[in-house]
Amino acid sequence: MDKNKYTDLKKGVQEIIDLIADRNAKEANNKLVEVSEVLDELLDYSEDDEDLIEISKYQVLLNQLHQSIIALDGQI
Repeated sequence: MDKNKYTDLKKGVQEIIDLIADRNAKEANNKLVEVSEVLDELLDYSEDDEDLIEISKYQVLLNQLHQSIIALDGQI
């Protein structure tokens, strides 16, 4: 897989984390949706096992971030 895709995913995940730290649940959720769409597209076109493993790691991370956003949204 193209290393730039992973770099873009890492940047997107970091933006989500930063938005959660800033307690901006709405923007964090919007960014999460955007990154999830990119990840879904990568999953659709990946055939290599290494790529699928890496993508699954991001899926788990995004699920955890989603739970953090839900918890944050409940506190506001």
